Amino acid sequence: MKKLAWLLISPLLASPLFAADLMQVYREAQDNDPTYAAARATLDAGREKAPQARAGLLPSLTLSGNTVWNDTEISTHNGPTLSKPQYNSNGYQVSLSQPLFRWQNWVSYDQSKMQVAQAEANFVQARQDLILRVSQAYFDAIYAVENLKAVRANKAAIAQQLESAKKNFEVGTSTITDTHEAQARYDLAMAQEIAAESDLEVRQHALQAIIGKTPGQLATTRKSAELSMPQPSDMSQWVAAAEKDSITVQIQQAAADIAAREVDKQRAGHYPTVDLVANQGHSKSYASTLGLADTEYRNIGIQLNIPLFQGGLTVSRQREAAANRTAALSGLETARRGAALSARQYYLGVANGLAQVKALKAALVSSQSALESNKLGYEVGVRINIDVLNAENQVYVTRRDLAKATLDTLMSQLRLKASTGALGEDDVAQINALLDPSSAQ
Repeated sequence: MKKLAWLLISPLLASPLFAADLMQVYREAQDNDPTYAAARATLDAGREKAPQARAGLLPSLTLSGNTVWNDTEISTHNGPTLSKPQYNSNGYQVSLSQPLFRWQNWVSYDQSKMQVAQAEANFVQARQDLILRVSQAYFDAIYAVENLKAVRANKAAIAQQLESAKKNFEVGTSTITDTHEAQARYDLAMAQEIAAESDLEVRQHALQAIIGKTPGQLATTRKSAELSMPQPSDMSQWVAAAEKDSITVQIQQAAADIAAREVDKQRAGHYPTVDLVANQGHSKSYASTLGLADTEYRNIGIQLNIPLFQGGLTVSRQREAAANRTAALSGLETARRGAALSARQYYLGVANGLAQVKALKAALVSSQSALESNKLGYEVGVRINIDVLNAENQVYVTRRDLAKATLDTLMSQLRLKASTGALGEDDVAQINALLDPSSAQ
């Protein structure tokens, strides 16, 4: 059994371990989580939408040139060849174009601001998602540790009871049935320990996948930690905040605004465009009377383009944009309803979790008292061995359930804040204050 436990735990020793609390793990995740790194790069890319759209309002300057070798033959009709000039013609031109009226470019510039806002909101969502993923993985890991501790404590208690049952059988004060029952419970506890060790390794690796290194011991919740109701303690206020400020709602709101402006942009396909155009250049070419001639030229003017008919393309794009706007508005309504549902769900999760934690704390005290009573009753002969084993198992189950309820309540608190778009580093710090640093030593 010791060899098997070593094989299960040894992979955790393959890379450096570090003892940490939730805030330290979150810092590591910020630096090493690939999903968060991708979101940061996506934000940088999204911010480039603004300068790209702004370019449509600014002048453009181009330089073009050409050079051509010419081998020609000049003759009269059915007559002799007059000349065979061979020459190089070349030239260059610098062109300047400044849009004076291109309504679709202004709409695109407005859209770009909305696209940047959407990119910013997406990154905020990625940051909130990182907090939730790190916290969930962290809590899963420390729950696995607490579960393993409880399983081992239960196994140790059963081992003592098994030893006692064997001695009592030897002196004739108990039956072989007590020994068999204790042995069966001990074998079950051994199997539970193996499963708990395996689960701990899986949870450790899940956290490692986020922070890029294998964590060592993690700080667990303080025994004296007191959980409290979220403030304000009115679910309707949380629902209203979620419908307005949820990051998902903000993203969909930006998408709806972009879609609305797209309708305006496609409608602008019917509008005329006006540009200031200027050219300066030089060319060298052959003239029959002058030979090779150099030409310098400069011009400036206003260019007007009026679209008349494009085979129905512009009208079709308008209909497409209008349909996309309707879809975006429906997506916005879906986001608002989903945010409201999440706020209700997680608020109730916190409220019910607090009640469950309180009840389990009382149940743990009662279970421990019942265990002591059953042990005393077994010693005086009014309780049998199975009663003690059941009482010991109840203490183990209650302790495990209390740890799970506490961690689930903390996660519901974080998810509630996320549903309103308010989850941030301060919330990580508040949860971190409920952990015991000495437990990670």
